[in-house]
Formats: sequence, structure tokens, C-alpha cells
Amino acid sequence: MSRSAVVIMAKAPVAGLAKTRLIPALGAAGAAALAERMLAHAAQVAAEATPDTLEVCATPDAAHPAFDRLARDHGLQLATQGDGDLGQRMHRAFVRVLALHDCAVMIGTDAPGLDTTCLRRALRALAEYDAVFVPALDGGYALIGLRQPQACLFDGMAWSTAEVMSNTRGRMKATGLRWAELPPVPDVDEPADLVHLPAGWLT
Repeated sequence: MSRSAVVIMAKAPVAGLAKTRLIPALGAAGAAALAERMLAHAAQVAAEATPDTLEVCATPDAAHPAFDRLARDHGLQLATQGDGDLGQRMHRAFVRVLALHDCAVMIGTDAPGLDTTCLRRALRALAEYDAVFVPALDGGYALIGLRQPQACLFDGMAWSTAEVMSNTRGRMKATGLRWAELPPVPDVDEPADLVHLPAGWLT
């Protein structure tokens, strides 16, 4: 039977460290509080997707009390991202997790539009495709799923730009990998993105 994993790449919700681009709108403490709420939401929907393994891969470490609470509430595992740029950290997590699982889906905490149904669809897609994505409306992606580690998707990528998803498609085509794309969702990175939050999240 196929074994699946969901990995949540998360920054510790510390004031001045988390969601710093939202500080002009929310203040450092408010941005950190929203980051913690988004982390909890990501863990909840991922747990409801019932993968065989659920992990939070944290930076700069996994010592924040929010991570301990999620581990207790959802039985998730904790790991640390380590050094390197985002692509190096993502690829390293995929290598580690896919050594023990047949497929893995990775998400961040910035896209509250990702729900359990979407995660389940992504996991199912990996029975047929080499990769699966949920594009983000800003040109990146909110979810990536793989059956095998693919260093070519992460090496030398210009992260946090509007070309990430289009460049990723180009790399997939060049290597002959087959992929599926699910409907795009918005990220919440900048003050203008706060309109995409569910009602009540800032109260």
C-alpha cells in the first residue's frame, strides 16, 4: 500500500521574524499572531487529509511552543529546515521524507485557501503523475507534491518572484516529468493580500 506524507514548511511565529512584510499593517506582534493562526490552520487541514505521516519542518528551529502544541494535538513530527536557500531546504526535506514514503506533498502556511479536499486531491494525483502543484495567484506555488526527489526543480530558482511557477513548468518539461495542476489559490504575504483571509482571522 502506498505511504504518503504531508510536510508543512513553517517559520516560528516570533515577532519580528514571521510575516515581516505584514508588519506595516499589523505590527510585529500582530503579524506573528497571524502567522501562528495560519500555522495552526495548515496543520489542521493537513491532519484531516490523513496522510501516513504529517510533519512540520521548522525554521530557525522547532523549539517554539506553537510547534509543541501542534505535535500534541495532531500527532505530527517535528524537523528543522537547516541551512541554505528555500530551494535547498525544500529539496533536503523531500529527500528525507521520500526515503520512507511513496509520495509527499509540501505546503507552507501562507495560503489559507488550501483545504483538506485540495490536499487529498494532490495526494491522489501522485498515483498518476510525477508531481502535482497548486499555483499561487502571485506566480509562485502554494503546494508541491512529488514521488521522487527532483533537485532540478529547486536548484538556482529565483524564489519569491512572479516567475517561480512558470520557471518550474519549464524545468518539468525539460526533464520529461508529468505533472498535474489544481486550481490556484492566493498567498497572504503583503498587506494587500489580507483581503484573502477568512472572516474573523484578524479579530
